[in-house]
Amino acid sequence: MAEYLILLHEDEAASAGADQAVHEQTFKEHQAFGERNAAVIRGGNRLHPTSMATSIRASADGTPVVTDGAFAETKEALGGYYLIDVADLDEAIAVAKQVPAPFGGIEVRPVWPAE
Repeated sequence: MAEYLILLHEDEAASAGADQAVHEQTFKEHQAFGERNAAVIRGGNRLHPTSMATSIRASADGTPVVTDGAFAETKEALGGYYLIDVADLDEAIAVAKQVPAPFGGIEVRPVWPAE
């Protein structure tokens, strides 16, 4: 078995502007996804918007610099994730295709084991 991270990217403006019914339906779809895939899901969470983020980067002299907001400004930001444990990339993709993503897309990345 191998672990993969399913990253949910979304357009925060589109999400913020969506009707409450859309959010409620998406929540229900995530619940159903979790129930269908409970055997392989090891964790996951929804993230607050990038306006709540804090970034830490090293300055030229190596001193950490703390700033408000996400590191990069993009149209789509990381909105949540699922950690899954499956046989291979093909199975990870099959699981990821089921994730509701009405405001963006999905990225699948293998977890690098700490060995």
